[in-house]
Amino acid sequence: PLSGANFPADVAEQIATKLSSIPIDASKVHKVMMSKSKDFKAALLEGPLAKPTTLAIFIAQTIENEAPPEDAGACIRFFKRKNHPETLFSDKPQFTVLGLGDSNLLLDRQHTAAKDCNQVAQALDARLETLGGQRFYQRGECDERTGLTKEVEPWIDNLVEKIKECV
Repeated sequence: PLSGANFPADVAEQIATKLSSIPIDASKVHKVMMSKSKDFKAALLEGPLAKPTTLAIFIAQTIENEAPPEDAGACIRFFKRKNHPETLFSDKPQFTVLGLGDSNLLLDRQHTAAKDCNQVAQALDARLETLGGQRFYQRGECDERTGLTKEVEPWIDNLVEKIKECV
């Protein structure tokens, strides 16, 4: 799982813990922080993990003003670059994105949902697809105001089931 900031890192740990129940070689599960530009580029685009059989899980938090946390900024900015070829993520890891947002930070809180506070995840998901990426599992969007455990836990459980099908 790729994450940035503390809360997404906690979610990444939850995912890693649930994945430990799947009979896969532990050496095949790698945690790469989105804040370490060289690490995620090497892992996803250049190294031995840069192949279609790798499953990448991006955990993207949206904070105020539709922005990522500072820790995730390097990864988000990297993929947003306009000069990338449309094949940058072709024949690279398959991906999924989990968005973590908080509609409490929005002005109109009464008529909002998870989709309204997860712009970073939405943009990253769309951009990875534009760059030739293959999504292996649907994007998840969670809103802290409505209770992340009600949205995060089921998404993780279904993700683990999907990964079981893939391994």
